[in-house]
Amino acid sequence: MLSRGFTILEVTMASFVLALGIATSIIAIQSGLKFIDVARDTTLASQILQSEIERIRMMSWTSVTALPASAEVSLSDIFSSSATLARRFTVTRTVESDTSRPSDVRLITLAVKWRSVDGRMQTRSFQAKYIRNGLYDYFYTVARSS
Repeated sequence: MLSRGFTILEVTMASFVLALGIATSIIAIQSGLKFIDVARDTTLASQILQSEIERIRMMSWTSVTALPASAEVSLSDIFSSSATLARRFTVTRTVESDTSRPSDVRLITLAVKWRSVDGRMQTRSFQAKYIRNGLYDYFYTVARSS
């Protein structure tokens, strides 16, 4: 008499293949979620940098030259509705004279740092030049005189 069904070896092999498939899927999902977290935080960091550089753009030349050489930027104004986000990110601003025209150009560097879900430190930075009597200073003086 011939019995039909699977042998214990076949069931064991099928279980092993299934377990391997599930394990690799979980690892792939975790990696994907880490990438999504980094992408979300990178977007937020870019928005922080853009917001801060726009705030500086609206300053006069006198205000820009009065900025300290290096300072930490408070994020409580940017994230007024979420103190948790304000604590996650650290923004540093450096202002230095340009070597070619030290009395007319300031090099402004903004750097945002944060720790991602996996514990790694992430950093994004942005540099801009603010020029005396340049476009930014022009907008400031036109807006003030109107």
